[in-house]
Amino acid sequence: MNEKMTSTNLAVIGGGPGGYAAAFLAADIGLQVTLIDSELNPGGVCLYRGCIPSKALLHIAKVITEADHAANWGIEFSEPTIDLDKLREWKDGVVRKLTGGLGQLSKQRKVSYIKGRASLINPQVLKIRNQKGEEFLRFNHAILATGSRPATIPGFSLESPNILDSTSALDLPDIPRSMLVIGGGYIGLELGTVYAALGTRVSVVEMTSGLMPGVDRDLVTILSKRLEKVFDSIILDTEVVGMKEEKRGIAVKFEGKQVKEGVFDKVLVSVGRKPNSNNMGLENTKIEIDSHGFIKVDAQRRTMEQGIFAIGDVAGDPLLAHKATHEGLVAVEVISGRNVAFEPKAIPAVIFTDPEIAWCGLTESQAKKENRPVKVSRFPWMASGRAATLDRTDGVTKLIIDPDTERILGVGIVGTGAGELISEGVLALEMGATASDLKLCIHPHPTLSETVMESAELFFGQSTHLYRSKKI
Repeated sequence: MNEKMTSTNLAVIGGGPGGYAAAFLAADIGLQVTLIDSELNPGGVCLYRGCIPSKALLHIAKVITEADHAANWGIEFSEPTIDLDKLREWKDGVVRKLTGGLGQLSKQRKVSYIKGRASLINPQVLKIRNQKGEEFLRFNHAILATGSRPATIPGFSLESPNILDSTSALDLPDIPRSMLVIGGGYIGLELGTVYAALGTRVSVVEMTSGLMPGVDRDLVTILSKRLEKVFDSIILDTEVVGMKEEKRGIAVKFEGKQVKEGVFDKVLVSVGRKPNSNNMGLENTKIEIDSHGFIKVDAQRRTMEQGIFAIGDVAGDPLLAHKATHEGLVAVEVISGRNVAFEPKAIPAVIFTDPEIAWCGLTESQAKKENRPVKVSRFPWMASGRAATLDRTDGVTKLIIDPDTERILGVGIVGTGAGELISEGVLALEMGATASDLKLCIHPHPTLSETVMESAELFFGQSTHLYRSKKI
């Protein structure tokens, strides 16, 4: 072992948005850094098999949908001709460009990048397996950023190229005539939106009583109404209890009130994600995991081992790239000697469907569950001039406000571009803004951002573009 032993100040295991952000900051402040990942370049699931390729495809879906929608304005286009190979190549090209750029940034920062898989053999040494064999790396500090993988349905072991997960669905093997999406969460709805735009008859089955469990119902209702027109069917309060491959497709058995069975060309299993905390050698350390497989960390992202940190999906909810990035930065600052902690007041979440849903901070559902007194101020986009010019008035901006201090506790938005608008909400929460602060901030006209200001105005019972007979 000693013959192939090298050493580093900081070892980062996993090259996703958390891992590479941590490695880059550490290099910038002068630490010797080794970054280990199984891909050719940094990027992780987000760039290779998640955020970036899915958003590239969602943009294509948006273009197709808007071209069809233009008939309402007197502009008609012919049916799109889809060159699937070219479409796939464009999506893959975006991924190559971004991951290649990260590879260049690694070299410029003099980060030692090792393509391989790492596991802990003790709290100070990693074993790295790659095409050359095995090598060992001694470290002073380590950051575990191994991410997550698609979850599977317990008891279902059917192996078939016609049963997809979020990774294989992004490869666009073909455009099936029909597809069943199992799971009404954000990944399933986003990918279902893509395939529906490309011409697939998409059905979604969700075991709970509504899509996007956990998200405020008034936001989801607006999305659901639109998806009812986009998807072939939305089946709620129903579970999949069996799947069998036949000549005509995948035969699915349901247990619920609406349907009992159906046959689909493809089935997309989208029932969440699981942390990659297995096969890492954690048993060779004091590091602990919880009942869901997440590595236990403190506010500084430190594990039970003093010199080892964990960030991103492997360290717990929410499983979001931007959360991982900020955790990585905190971990590096702690390693450098700063007394900091990961204590955000708001972590934004965005569902890139059409319309988009975005929220941050306290939700109305949370407040009700916790019996927490709040005031909710909603501004409907029917009263937005900019929404009217886009012919997309199916939106709402809502503020969750402390009734005593008038501080903004949460923001929720459903509508076109909600993912871009939510950042103002994050800033408001982090800065301790009140409803008066948002009301008095002059917003440009005509924009969708005005809906944030007018939501704040409505809290005081008045809005320029919406009449209220009494205070809300």
